[in-house]
Amino acid sequence: MSEPVEELVSGAARDAGGWMGALPVAQVATSADGTIVRWNRAAQELLGHSPHHVVGRHIAELLHPGADRSLGRSLWEAAASGRGVMGTVTAWHADGHPVELEIWASPLPDRHEDTSAVVVFAADAHAARRIRGSSAVWDGLFARSPVGIAVLDTELRFLRVNAALERMNGLPESAHVGRRLSQLLPQVNAHDMEEAMRSVLASGRPVLDRRRAGRTPADPDRDKVWSCSYVRVEDPAGRPIGVIASLLDITEQQRAHTEAEAGRRRLALLSEASIRVGSSLELERTAQELADLAVPRLADAVTVDVLDSLARGDEPGPGLAGGVALRRLGKAPLTGSAVIAALAPLGRTLSFPVAAPYSQVLAGRHPYLLARLDADVVAPAARHTGRPAHLLTLGVHSFMMIPLVARDLVLGVATFYRTQPLGPFDSDEAALAAQLAARAALSIDNARLYQREHDTAVTLQRSMLPQHITPPAGIEVAHRYLPASDVNEVGGDWYDALRLPAGKGALLIGDVMGHGMVAAAVMGRLSASIRALARLDLEPKEILAQLEAALEDLAEPMLATLLYAVVDPATGHCRITRAGHPPPALVTPDGEVRLLDVPPGTPLGVGGTRYTTTDHILLPGSVLVLYTDGLIESRSSDIDERLGELTDALAEPSPSLNAMCDSLLARLVPASADDDIALLVARIRPTP
Repeated sequence: MSEPVEELVSGAARDAGGWMGALPVAQVATSADGTIVRWNRAAQELLGHSPHHVVGRHIAELLHPGADRSLGRSLWEAAASGRGVMGTVTAWHADGHPVELEIWASPLPDRHEDTSAVVVFAADAHAARRIRGSSAVWDGLFARSPVGIAVLDTELRFLRVNAALERMNGLPESAHVGRRLSQLLPQVNAHDMEEAMRSVLASGRPVLDRRRAGRTPADPDRDKVWSCSYVRVEDPAGRPIGVIASLLDITEQQRAHTEAEAGRRRLALLSEASIRVGSSLELERTAQELADLAVPRLADAVTVDVLDSLARGDEPGPGLAGGVALRRLGKAPLTGSAVIAALAPLGRTLSFPVAAPYSQVLAGRHPYLLARLDADVVAPAARHTGRPAHLLTLGVHSFMMIPLVARDLVLGVATFYRTQPLGPFDSDEAALAAQLAARAALSIDNARLYQREHDTAVTLQRSMLPQHITPPAGIEVAHRYLPASDVNEVGGDWYDALRLPAGKGALLIGDVMGHGMVAAAVMGRLSASIRALARLDLEPKEILAQLEAALEDLAEPMLATLLYAVVDPATGHCRITRAGHPPPALVTPDGEVRLLDVPPGTPLGVGGTRYTTTDHILLPGSVLVLYTDGLIESRSSDIDERLGELTDALAEPSPSLNAMCDSLLARLVPASADDDIALLVARIRPTP
């Protein structure tokens, strides 16, 4: 059975989702004489009368008894005479209360008669006015809002857009209507936006602040960003009939946010650089620290090259007029990068002519930024090398070279490479790279200066150590000097064995506190003073008193420890004085090991100390072991434990004094010593 026409009409109105769907409309039809012939369900809901009670009655009977019935009749008669009319009347509800109605009446001519039937549409007047007011507000907001607004159907086709959205998209409303976003603006992330709108249609939950980015005809040369929000539109039955989209241009806010975030990242990177780069005084390590820090936070690949003269330990060359030779000391990432694999390896020396970009960057002392690397750019280099073209095939599209300059001295260059999908380097990133390079350059120069001072101090110290010890008859000696690891500066350790009058000999070992050339120089001064004083055959405590006075003459206060022993091989008599130095060890002929009980005293330079000399008898074959604190001090053990390890090591039989020295160093000294170590062992043999 077919649906009545009025049911089809009202169902279509609901499906349309417009004002007809929101405003129930009664449909009434009358014959030419005003008799009601059709009364739909909306009319029954509006006035409470069923079709059975009103069909056949005159339409004027429905007016409220207190209303002006002449107005109602005149409206109907006007419609019946062939003119459409609109008006407001008061009708009588079935339960007895008045209902104000807005009516729209239209004639329906009869083919066979001159008179016309009339079709009347009626709606609650209060509801109609409310809807018209809402419509006026909506239309005003839609027309004058600075926010872009669009209405889309359930297929996500544009139905209507406001002027603000027309300006954002650079297209008139006529270009929008009937088309989808992905068809209209392919240069924005339209598919993501349509997925969001489908989600809104399916779930009914609004989507807020979804970002749309890209370019539109309004500004085809610049990327822009919009904040988009989507809300589902429903009919009175709660069924989705479309989507309302609102868009706000946030390009400038997004740019400001992006710049602020970039600034924070730059500050964080610089802060980390102050901790990580230059943590040592080694050229290779500093160069590698710079490369490791920049990958991947600034670049995809980085190389750091230092002047070959610096890498060899020499001073920088006279200039760059004839080109430049660079040693590759840093490279990141070390593995897993096709770009890095195509570049020269670590340790390789690279020579560049004066016209090469590397030479030009070093000569000009300014960063060189090539934002976009393409075939045209690398073509001139093809005559000399195919590496730039090869890097292009590996995806390198942007790079920059930053000179390493410190204290007005050119030290090398750092090169930064970028591959897809990241964008090209910009001037801000070049400035950041320059700041990182400046920090690294200062550390590299510090390492250079330190190395020069260290080498000078080592040379000074070793020149002051006894080159050839000639002990007196009856005393056999062996000695070792082990400098600290390269991480630390040279110290002031020294030892000596001297011939004294009457066949006696002096054995001494000392340590100037501190490091560097100052400590080495003071050590040399004390060593020379002892040699001069010892030949006067002074008592050990008198010699220490003279050394104390010598330290007081220095412009800067210095401290030194010393152990001084005078041995008579003929009698075995030994006199020992300590000035804050570790105690000597004695190995007796039968293999017993003990530390000699000698008052420790205070270091030279403290002042006000009266040193005590103790007497000992050394049996023939006894071995006296003198050493500096570097042999027994350890961060992981206390001093008593280390002294126990020393005596245990001395208890092991050794075929010679040299073997004993080597055994002590092997057992007690780690691979990388924290301090210099001086060792002097002496065996007492009676003179024939």
